[in-house]
Amino acid sequence: MEFVATCPKGFERLLADELIELGTPQVRPLAGQVSFGGELVDAYRACLWSRLASRVLLVLARVGARDADELYEGVSSVAWEGHLAPGATFAVDAHGTNAELRNTQFVALRAKDAIVDRVFGATGARPLTDTARPDLTVSVRLGGQRATISLDLAGEPLFRRGYDSRTDARVAPLRPDYAAALLAAGGWGRRSRRGEATLVALWPGQGSVLAEAAQVALDRAPGLLRARWGFMGWAGHDAAAWQGLLSEADARAERGEKNACSLLACDSRPGAATACRQALRVAGLPVEPTFCSPSEAASGAGEALVVCDLSWVADTALATEASALADLSAFAGLPVVTLSRGASVDAALRREPAAVTEVIVGRDPASIRAFDAAAEVSGPAEVELPGGDRVPVLVPASEQFARRLAKVARLRARWARREDVTCYRVYDADLPDYAVAIELYEGSETPGRWLQVSEYAAPRGVDPELAHRRLLDVLAIAPRALGVAPEDVSVRVRTRARGGSQYADESRPSGRGPRRDRSSRWAGRVELPAGSHLVDEGGLTFEVNFDARHDCGIFLDHRETRSRIREMMKETKGSKRFLNLFAYTGTATCYAADGGAKHTTTVDLSRPSLDWARRNMARNGFEGREHEFVQADVLAWVTEQRHTKNRWDLIFCDVPTFSNSARMRRASFDVQRDHAELIIGVSRLLVRGGRAIFSCNLRNFRPDAEKLERAGVRLTDITAQTIPEDFSRNRKIHHAYLVERA
Repeated sequence: MEFVATCPKGFERLLADELIELGTPQVRPLAGQVSFGGELVDAYRACLWSRLASRVLLVLARVGARDADELYEGVSSVAWEGHLAPGATFAVDAHGTNAELRNTQFVALRAKDAIVDRVFGATGARPLTDTARPDLTVSVRLGGQRATISLDLAGEPLFRRGYDSRTDARVAPLRPDYAAALLAAGGWGRRSRRGEATLVALWPGQGSVLAEAAQVALDRAPGLLRARWGFMGWAGHDAAAWQGLLSEADARAERGEKNACSLLACDSRPGAATACRQALRVAGLPVEPTFCSPSEAASGAGEALVVCDLSWVADTALATEASALADLSAFAGLPVVTLSRGASVDAALRREPAAVTEVIVGRDPASIRAFDAAAEVSGPAEVELPGGDRVPVLVPASEQFARRLAKVARLRARWARREDVTCYRVYDADLPDYAVAIELYEGSETPGRWLQVSEYAAPRGVDPELAHRRLLDVLAIAPRALGVAPEDVSVRVRTRARGGSQYADESRPSGRGPRRDRSSRWAGRVELPAGSHLVDEGGLTFEVNFDARHDCGIFLDHRETRSRIREMMKETKGSKRFLNLFAYTGTATCYAADGGAKHTTTVDLSRPSLDWARRNMARNGFEGREHEFVQADVLAWVTEQRHTKNRWDLIFCDVPTFSNSARMRRASFDVQRDHAELIIGVSRLLVRGGRAIFSCNLRNFRPDAEKLERAGVRLTDITAQTIPEDFSRNRKIHHAYLVERA
């Protein structure tokens, strides 16, 4: 008989070794599957004992499948009346396409029709289909012009063990077959048989690694928990052979309960410990894991196998990855097997893996990396922070960054206290190899400290893996050096734009001026969205959010610009009307209102930004019909307003470098190309003697002075006066100009 055990991509070699260990004959690994021969009992044994296979298929025939008719004839040639048990339901599971058969649902339908017609012609009774819970599943797999017709002996996928209930949504699960692959790559089965069943599981999440390890150590078949199998609706099922395997598995499990099994788990995520214990209980495994910190586990690990699952760390969760790798580094020298999306674990363990298995987690490429025990491993690269705290790093040169950060952080904190600034840029790409910007935010009415780390994408010629490790070191050092919890660090990787960088548009809050408690009177009745925090700047309170995909809500490099707007509004006579274009979250509007603006207009294309701006205004006590918020394409809106009587005393226009939003009336906006037309339009909205501030963050921006002069617009460069002290290293962070009618 011919059988096929399917598996996730990359598991083929591990699955083949497992089947050979089970005594399976004629094992041959293929792409995404392993074929084997033997008797029916060999397939039953694979169903019951395999931890890595997804399904076990009995191959019935290989038929032509150039088109639907040929597929129908081929499926009809199989004696289905001898396979479907009386009264059993069936379903067809189709995979693959070709030039003529391009839809798997159609393939399944055509195969189903062939089976029904064959059985009806042979028995006079039409078999019933049940796609939700069939007694027998027929597999049709297309490969080119041929199709393989098989019976699915497993029914449901074998990785559905019965204990993986995913009890806590806060903790990412690891599928049991992936957990088993980790253990197999680390040789857990051999270690267990030698009586060395001590496992350290780093971030076991919902406990699948612990349950799989305990099953192996206690000689418990993974299929013992299953009540339904795909062969139970098959007329060829050998009940006696199956019962014999079950009896043997029960006896082995009973004897295995006496085996030693010690499980150490390290996972501080909320709900992880409860989920792990629940998985072991549901699996009926009499093992109680011991939870401890990574440092405690490393000191008591002995000769244990260390299994580390980092597949739950998303590509964007770099701060979490940095913290995890710092913990992992304590296990260098021990036998370790990891599942991760990158190769930074090699640097954390300070050696090359003995074996690498490329796999897919979700839709992302990942790898299982197995490290043998090493008697001699180079000492961990560490940096010492002020106060004696030591942090393991992946790149020894990161010590220079740690020293530089400690120095500038000390100077910047002294400056911030003197200037009454609570949110500021601490580090600004001081070292070329560590080209990051680090900003510190301190909460006001929502206590806390947060870091936002922004990195330029590494230039060509720099090893991306080295750049990634440097960034991970930054994220391991900066929170410890600045007293911020790793979970309160947000990371953004910015790509350089033409003539500048998206990096300039970053989070920013802070400011000067006496603090007042006016905002606290309003905070209680203004909604604070989930994940948001409140910070102070210039005596005002603003909402920031580091979880959002966009900027955090306030641009720190415009702290002085906002202060200038407030002072200019105080000096303004007459109607005291203020206009904020490309307003984002309305921070400049709050400053203008605080400077005495009697009427404000806040314009932006984004509705969420306007809602955010409205909350900022209300939180600072500025509400009423005199404060209007307009959702509009700014360029078109300025043109429309030129034909009305609406005019303003003070205008702030902080434009994007480039925009091609589908909601814009024009195809796109490019600040270098289109600024003159916009500035001229803004100048026409000023009252006699009115002033505007125009700002952009294109690094090499050059205003078209000649065109503006012809239009009667006077432009005065005030950039130097608007760059805060904490941005002094990057004086091209923005350009600012005073706009007046000549």
